[in-house]
Amino acid sequence: MARVLVTGATGFLGAHCLLRLIAAGHEVRGTVRDLGRAEEVRSMLRQGGAGIAADSVALFAADLNKDKGWAEAVAGCTYVLHVASPFPSRVPKDENDLIRPSRDGALRALAASRDAGVKRVVLTSSFAAIGYGASNRKAEFTESDWTNPDDPSVQPYQRSKTIAERAAWDFINREGRGLELAVINPVGILGPVLGADFSTSIHLIKRMIEGRTPGCPQMWFGFVDARDVADLHILAMTAPAANGERFLATAGHFLSVQEAAQILKDGLGDAGAKVSTRRLPNWLLRVVGLFDPEIRGMLPELGKRKDATATKAQTLLGWTPRSPDEAILATAISLDKLGLLSSKTSA
Repeated sequence: MARVLVTGATGFLGAHCLLRLIAAGHEVRGTVRDLGRAEEVRSMLRQGGAGIAADSVALFAADLNKDKGWAEAVAGCTYVLHVASPFPSRVPKDENDLIRPSRDGALRALAASRDAGVKRVVLTSSFAAIGYGASNRKAEFTESDWTNPDDPSVQPYQRSKTIAERAAWDFINREGRGLELAVINPVGILGPVLGADFSTSIHLIKRMIEGRTPGCPQMWFGFVDARDVADLHILAMTAPAANGERFLATAGHFLSVQEAAQILKDGLGDAGAKVSTRRLPNWLLRVVGLFDPEIRGMLPELGKRKDATATKAQTLLGWTPRSPDEAILATAISLDKLGLLSSKTSA
């Protein structure tokens, strides 16, 4: 068993990675921006079934925007899972508020890992670095595809993930000095919520259940369970064949927002009564987008059918994810269990 560092321990995926590593018997560390959130991390791990092992996780303060703390966090580690990255629910006024911490944080983690003699870093990138900026295409996206960050339709988050991953590969090629790198590119991450800090993708499911979405825009997304994404990180951490490779993490074909809403409505019974499956016309969203910057950021993707394949992860690493339906419904059930849905909404 190895000593493993997971960056972004307070995050939704970071916590699930910690849980999987604890279950596998590794000596586990995590980074947080503020050690004042240490008990929050341990609470999420206990919620996920870690029990008393949650108290054995060593936590270190390390900020994506600062050098301080990284050397201490990686000291003695064999592997690093660099999961930490900003993912806001709203488009920032300055895109550099996303690009800088995403890119510079990855480079800090890589440099510290190299200097500490870490064997391999597994970087959490995103489908955002693969499938945007392209016109409508029928072919599935694969790991050989890259988002064009210079395309005017590409939004700040997609640009930040692309720039950060490119910078990581450049670092390994130019100054990695033997440090190994594998990259995971997940689609929208769902699954059991462990606390109030969860992924932006889960906010979509939450709003649907609470009846706060008037309908379904004509958009297509991939979904994957956080437990499966965590498993893929651990497979990529140790498998010799994973070194130098990217792996798309998606559970089956992409779904339209309308299909995802129908899964919720059918699977939740009475608790899904507020879920709207009405399709919103593109023209309406374009009008609303004139006044709402969040909607405006969605407009370039309206009507674009997308799909991607996880064949590489399945064949090279033996990865077997849950279905999108399972991920969607597990999200809804956990939100209700933790009391994170608005009043009079029950799953």
